[in-house]
Amino acid sequence: MTSTLTPVRKRSALTRGQLPKAAPYIVLAVALILGAAILALIGFNAFGWGIVSAILFAAGLVGWSLVVEGARKAKDKLATCLVVGAFLVALLPLFSVIWTVLINGLPGLLDPGFLTTSMNGVTGAFDNKTVEEGAPLLGGIYHALMGTLLITVLATLISVPVGLLTAIYLVEYGEDRALARAITFFVDVMTGIPSIVAGLFAAAAFFAVVGPGTKTGAVAAVALSVLMIPVVVRSSEEMLKIVPNELREAAYALGVRKWRTILKVVLPTAISGIASGITLAIARVIGETAPILVTAGFATTINTNVFSGWMASLPTFIYTQILNPTSPSNPDPSSQRAWGAALVLIILVMLLNLGARLIARIFAPKTGR
Repeated sequence: MTSTLTPVRKRSALTRGQLPKAAPYIVLAVALILGAAILALIGFNAFGWGIVSAILFAAGLVGWSLVVEGARKAKDKLATCLVVGAFLVALLPLFSVIWTVLINGLPGLLDPGFLTTSMNGVTGAFDNKTVEEGAPLLGGIYHALMGTLLITVLATLISVPVGLLTAIYLVEYGEDRALARAITFFVDVMTGIPSIVAGLFAAAAFFAVVGPGTKTGAVAAVALSVLMIPVVVRSSEEMLKIVPNELREAAYALGVRKWRTILKVVLPTAISGIASGITLAIARVIGETAPILVTAGFATTINTNVFSGWMASLPTFIYTQILNPTSPSNPDPSSQRAWGAALVLIILVMLLNLGARLIARIFAPKTGR
């Protein structure tokens, strides 16, 4: 009889002093119920319910753990609750922005012709008919979408060679020289300048060279390149620094010249991080509004020539549709267009970030036996 009961005593000793596996779920259910009851007394709202329930959950789980498991594990659960809570608080603005833009922008994005038509010829009378008579919504973002893509592509063509060559000089040739230190200092300064300053710089430069009143997509591209170059320099510099020196020394030992070593050894090794950094730099400037307003103006017609005429972009389209509705008496159609354009802009930024991850994975150095 004694040998039969001994294993039972051992198992109970092992599980004594531990919360059941379902403890977090039990505490969460009780916290949600108590939170709903408390909020019902003072005025229910979803946000307040979540906050009160989270506080009750943390207090309940930590208190239960203190009684059953002791102070050490209770402190561990308190730290876990704080970390998870901070993570959820950080995610809250992101999900709030995405949800708000989806709810308000999806109707405009699904409207026929929204992506394939411009605002050329669209007046307030059309918006009045849309509101008063239920007529289809006219006007789209095609001209602004094309302007954004063309300006961003030109800015990338300017920024990538300059930024990449600067990073190569700093890492491979700088050697703590005065010029390298000066470049590093000015890159740090450029990283923090406001975007409107970049726009004013580009506008003033073209005013001095071409003439007053010059507003084209090329001027906007120069303004965006001022913002992109520091990001490209910094990201490329860090990627080049992590390339092992043994690879360079092995190439030098074989008699390979330095420029060829950089071209054939260093850059291919760091290309994954460089490509992803360039993509993130593009995502950083594609939504800029102030420099585009100063340098490219705003247009309602399709203009695919970045060197002539005013050019619209998605940020300026959103800005003007909200600030100056097509029909001041019925601003809802303009608001719908603005939300739709905002959703398209967010989709573009998300695609660029996903593209950066994909590029980093594709061009990453292959490892294996």
